[in-house]
Amino acid sequence: MPLETVTMSQTPEEKFREFLASRATPQRFTDQQRELVRHIFAKHKHFDTEELLADLRTAGRRVSRATVYRTLSKLVDAGLLQRIEVGTRTMYDHDYGYPEHEHLVCDSCGEMTEFQHPAIASALREIAAEHQFRMDGHSLVVKGTCAKCNADRAARRRLVM
Repeated sequence: MPLETVTMSQTPEEKFREFLASRATPQRFTDQQRELVRHIFAKHKHFDTEELLADLRTAGRRVSRATVYRTLSKLVDAGLLQRIEVGTRTMYDHDYGYPEHEHLVCDSCGEMTEFQHPAIASALREIAAEHQFRMDGHSLVVKGTCAKCNADRAARRRLVM
């Protein structure tokens, strides 16, 4: 079940512009960055840098590879994206406009499923309090095998037997 979006007071573009302006050395919000933010936030999807670059090419958007890498890092720093390490891949997920959530990642096909469970959030708050730790957020990735890959594996086993 997809996550519900959370109503925010600013668009991702406005929030990013504000972040760049508030830096110790204020930075300009370039046309390429604007294109990138609009493209990324047009739909909710997990992606890695190579997928994003391919999507941009397919969409006919001209954004340099260097700008993509630099802007992704800034979007994470601004709290707009979350970086998720999955094995050797670095994936990105919308952090702004979505509730805190966890991910199930299939080791076979790479499918990433988002979910929320109140007991997880409660347990994390309890653990943080026990350690007098101020929690700013969390990232939980559960690795395993999805239902489709499990079914495919079972079907292959039946064929071998």
